Amino acid sequence: MKRRKNNRGKLVFLFLIIAIGLILAVYLLSSKDSEVKTSDKTDKEKPKVEVEEPVKIIDLNSDTRPYAVMINNISTVWGYQAGLQDAYLVYEIIVEGGYTRLMAIFKDKNLDRIGSVRSSRHYFLDYALENDAIYVHFGWSPQAENDIRTLGVNNINFMSYNGYTRDYSLGLATEHTAFTTTDKILSGANYYNYRLTSTSKPVFDYSSKEIDLSAMEGATPANKVYIGYSNSRNTSFEYDEVNKVYKRYQNGYAHTDYVTKQQYTAKNIITYQVNNYTISGDDKGRQTLENIGSGEGLYISNGYAVPIKWSKTDRSSKTTYKYLDGTTIKLNDGNTYVEIQPKNQTITIE
Repeated sequence: MKRRKNNRGKLVFLFLIIAIGLILAVYLLSSKDSEVKTSDKTDKEKPKVEVEEPVKIIDLNSDTRPYAVMINNISTVWGYQAGLQDAYLVYEIIVEGGYTRLMAIFKDKNLDRIGSVRSSRHYFLDYALENDAIYVHFGWSPQAENDIRTLGVNNINFMSYNGYTRDYSLGLATEHTAFTTTDKILSGANYYNYRLTSTSKPVFDYSSKEIDLSAMEGATPANKVYIGYSNSRNTSFEYDEVNKVYKRYQNGYAHTDYVTKQQYTAKNIITYQVNNYTISGDDKGRQTLENIGSGEGLYISNGYAVPIKWSKTDRSSKTTYKYLDGTTIKLNDGNTYVEIQPKNQTITIE
């Protein structure tokens, strides 16, 4: 009897041990499942933070100082110009004779041919200053000469510094044959002991994600853009829907690069109008602009144009560009042409 009682006691004890083990196992599994569910719920409740990719058109982390080069744009040199596609920003403005001149701004580029380089006009200085750029030119108008000295513009004048080579093989008049390189510009900047770095922010903000302008206030389709500068001079753009860029034309002719033979394109176009007039007593009929102030314009990209407002408070301050609701515009990731058009000329958007 005693042995049976002992055996029974052992069985009861063993049963209790097994029961406790099962209960503990169930509890642990339940706790683990609860933790997983809680973790899943927590992860789902956490807002997803999207990290924006860096833009490609310009290295926003680079402190390299930009340089602005005056580019000849008389019809004689069309087809012989070089380097414009590597500029992240290009300004086109009227000059004497109904022609236009271009100022191309470069940063962190290594180019073997830029040009042809021509002389300064004083109102281009305003845009070199707002970009904190070293200003490169071949000669100057009397107004530009005075302003460069008065404003203390860091400039490289090829009439004083041999930072160019002439390409006589083009068969052009001598004044159209001066070309430079980024290495020559850097050598010139070092020669004059100019500051080579900049803490100044770019004039424009950029977005690596495509901006859809079609839903914005006042948006209109912009597959063709015509910008008149004078009775004899116009610039136009046609939208390439496949590549999402605008092909550039001058007086209806494709604007092409001499080195690559490719047509120039723009991702973004900013256009607005200002008053211009001939400087009294100027022997060449040179122009001046009323570009300090504010007005309306258009931002054009990805097949649409939206109205904007621009404002510039003084010659060295950055021009601000805002949508009609007051929000500062962001540009799509790509190169930009700023077309500053005379106020009495035609602009057509189709």
